[in-house]
Amino acid sequence: KFDVPECNVRPQSFKKIHAKCDLSIMAISLILSLIVVPISVRERSGLARRISDSHEYPELAVLDLDATFWNQEMYAMTSKPVRTVMGDLNGRGVGVVGAVCASEAGESEIRLYDGSLDVFQRHFVDCEYPDTKLLSASSADTPFAEQVARAALQLLEVVPGLTVWDAVVSRDWQGEDFNQIGRQASQGLSSNKARLHFPKIHALTGTQYDKMLLFDNCIWSDNVGMVQLACRENDTNVGSAVVRTPHGFTLEKWNEGLKIYDQQYRILHASH
Repeated sequence: KFDVPECNVRPQSFKKIHAKCDLSIMAISLILSLIVVPISVRERSGLARRISDSHEYPELAVLDLDATFWNQEMYAMTSKPVRTVMGDLNGRGVGVVGAVCASEAGESEIRLYDGSLDVFQRHFVDCEYPDTKLLSASSADTPFAEQVARAALQLLEVVPGLTVWDAVVSRDWQGEDFNQIGRQASQGLSSNKARLHFPKIHALTGTQYDKMLLFDNCIWSDNVGMVQLACRENDTNVGSAVVRTPHGFTLEKWNEGLKIYDQQYRILHASH
């Protein structure tokens, strides 16, 4: 079992340590500048993560599931996962990399995209993006499709011994399931994420729309456009930052989203 650190620092407590970190980093920089042996800028920046850098991160990143977070569409699955596939987790040990659903036509393996696994490991294991929490918003077609999705989340691992479900629900949200999966009226959901998924996330987490970042493949409908247009804060009239991922979630798309959010944040706060 992989030894995963408890590294999720909440935004409120995290920002209180910025001043102390600024002084520490200034001291380190001064010492490094006096060392005779040449040290490259890249090597120097690698000595410690710049907690106090000027980049602003979203408080909440929301990922669509089907064809965004993982490779399969849940509506196409005819069974819940019947077995798991073990494999390498980005050099961090051997764990569950696939959840196999069976049918008369054959088997379908649900597997995280490489970018999804990479970002989750950076967040939950390497303690990057401590200001950010993660959630999923998926308009799974049927109650059964939702069941398959939830079963897969509880099987696929970030590192050995830590499932995606436990990482998000237990670590980011202290046991509260705020994921919005499905489109059934009984859940208060629909196929339009802007209508119910995001308002529910907004209400449950208390996160402002303009502090969210959404990733969605938008294959069936323009979810990101609808969310950005309809889900806005009353005082700023600004919605969440959005990124379309037509070929699945990648580290490049994640970094693109962080850049878009940072730019939106700066424009918003420059005007207030």
